[in-house]
Amino acid sequence: MALRNTTRRWGAVAQLLHWLIVTLIIVQVTLATLADDAPPARKLALLARHKSFGLTILALALLRLAWRWTNATPELPATLKPHERVLARFTHAMLYVLLFVMPLSGWMMSSARGFPVSWFGLFQLPDLVPKSKPLYHAMLTTHGALACVLAAVVALHVMGALRHHFVKRDDVLRRMLPFAAPTQGRK
Repeated sequence: MALRNTTRRWGAVAQLLHWLIVTLIIVQVTLATLADDAPPARKLALLARHKSFGLTILALALLRLAWRWTNATPELPATLKPHERVLARFTHAMLYVLLFVMPLSGWMMSSARGFPVSWFGLFQLPDLVPKSKPLYHAMLTTHGALACVLAAVVALHVMGALRHHFVKRDDVLRRMLPFAAPTQGRK
């Protein structure tokens, strides 16, 4: 498999970044869910990991976007209707926006609460905002709302990929799978 993207298929680097981010989002949801009902000491440890993985997602999203800008992008299938093209572009754009805004909102929330943000304990990041209880509560609400929006956009993205694979029977899903060879018109 080629490292770089082509107009027909995502390359190994784009696929790696995509599936790493997917895996880390699942880790994030798991950590946040476990932290909800955890005793205080365990909750702080889980949220510290949650922050570290969030920063990792932010860094990987930056790399993914840079890679996308410097590589070919596989073309959308010619069979797509105009509204399907708009929805596909909108969904991808929203995913990128949310991959940036979610970690930043969490970082701002921690800063406003007065909790330090570090990356796996290796180094501490500066506060993004001053300590402020009202700002903390606003960012807590924002972070939660963004999580719901991310869940909805991810669901749209997954449903679209599955629709392409099982209904339209094209290569949209297969070209992002590392070990799947593209096929021509799988009818």
